[in-house]
Amino acid sequence: MRDERGQLGGIEGVAFGVLVFVIGTLIVADAWAAIDAKLAAASAAREAARAYVEAPDAETADARATDAAARAVAGYGRDPDRMALRHEAVPFERCQRVTFTVQYRVSLGVIPIIDRPARTFVATARHSELVDPYRSGLPGEAHCVE
Repeated sequence: MRDERGQLGGIEGVAFGVLVFVIGTLIVADAWAAIDAKLAAASAAREAARAYVEAPDAETADARATDAAARAVAGYGRDPDRMALRHEAVPFERCQRVTFTVQYRVSLGVIPIIDRPARTFVATARHSELVDPYRSGLPGEAHCVE
């Protein structure tokens, strides 16, 4: 019978701790990617609505809104090609409420040990604004002002 001098107990705890740390970091990184995509989508929707209602006419409103949304997403360091922008078709006149919806696809990473394939998360945000009731050069009456 040999004695137990020189034996190290608990070395498996170090390996387990590293494993938990690495997988936990990957889970937090995925969560942050989803939160950051949601913030980018919210910013893009807000900027698109503002650009739309501040446009001088209906012809340039859509182009300005699309450009503003793409610049907002790019400002977050994200790819504007993964963004989908849409809005309800409303006449471009005073007191009309326009609502923009932005959807941004973000790919979440694969986490080892958790047997799940890579997946895509879609962050969605909406923002609406009124076309200024006191603007000149627009058709319609300012019925939203009392």
